[in-house]
Amino acid sequence: MRAIWSGAITFGLVNVPVKLYSATEDHDVDLHQVHDADGGRIRYQRRCEVCGKVVEYEDIDRAYADDEQTIVLTKKDLESIPQEHDRDITVVEFVPSDQLDPLLFDRSYYLEPAGKNAKAYVLLRRTLEKTDRTAVVHFALRQKTRLAALRVRGDALLLQTLLWPDEIREPDFPALDEKTRISAKEMQLSAALVESFSEDFDPSAFHDDYQEQLRTLIEAKRRAGDSLDTEETFGREESSGGQVIDLMEALKQSVERSRARKKGGAGKGETANGKTARGAADKPSSGKAGTAKTGTTKKTTGTRKKATAKKAAPQKATSQKTPARKGA
Repeated sequence: MRAIWSGAITFGLVNVPVKLYSATEDHDVDLHQVHDADGGRIRYQRRCEVCGKVVEYEDIDRAYADDEQTIVLTKKDLESIPQEHDRDITVVEFVPSDQLDPLLFDRSYYLEPAGKNAKAYVLLRRTLEKTDRTAVVHFALRQKTRLAALRVRGDALLLQTLLWPDEIREPDFPALDEKTRISAKEMQLSAALVESFSEDFDPSAFHDDYQEQLRTLIEAKRRAGDSLDTEETFGREESSGGQVIDLMEALKQSVERSRARKKGGAGKGETANGKTARGAADKPSSGKAGTAKTGTTKKTTGTRKKATAKKAAPQKATSQKTPARKGA
């Protein structure tokens, strides 16, 4: 695991140095779009709709558009917005854990003790366990100010970013307003049906059948020789000037530029010293983080298997996305 952020949990005079790690990962097989006639890789370019030219990433600005006007925001404009520059995960309050609606949860991260002594980390973890409380915290990550829940998972502290209240939609279905009569017999039968399906929840008993079947299909086509040469069909992407782009070099440059741009975002209800003011009514930052697939926690799909059954270890997708051409 690689830390993506480092800082400290602060509450009162207590300071707990920590490192932040992503707690989840995507297990889906990585599929590309290709031309059905020859298997050639389909690529997308950033092309300007006014001049028709392909635009390099460093020449792209951001903009807000409504029905009448487009307001262009340059990199200098965005840098002028006050941002949080400290590395604190500031505890705003401790709340009963059952008061947090699961619908608010967004992304999950593990916190690792980063100091020479983990005593403060362990003390905070045990205190949260004993009091059955969750810390509501405020911090900045990837140029956005975030609200999050700090709670215990096993022996580790878990940080779960929360959606802002105005990002939660209320159900507005006319059918919910209709009066529906349910008989006692119907309730009894329904409760019996629920009881027949009742189990203690065991996440390991569930398996993503689709991804496993997809891997089986890919391997079967490989063995049957129904494949193409990856280098020949995917080739190398070229810029508008005909210059061949080295993928690793492009990735390194992109990472360097991204790191250079990264600064903390201005916080909701932030005071002059960068801390969160309780009860502030400032409008929070909008939008989801980065390109991550945000939203409420996703449930694993697929067929439920008995907990006693041996779980088949999913095979890792091979590094060669498209295999060698038949007869090549």
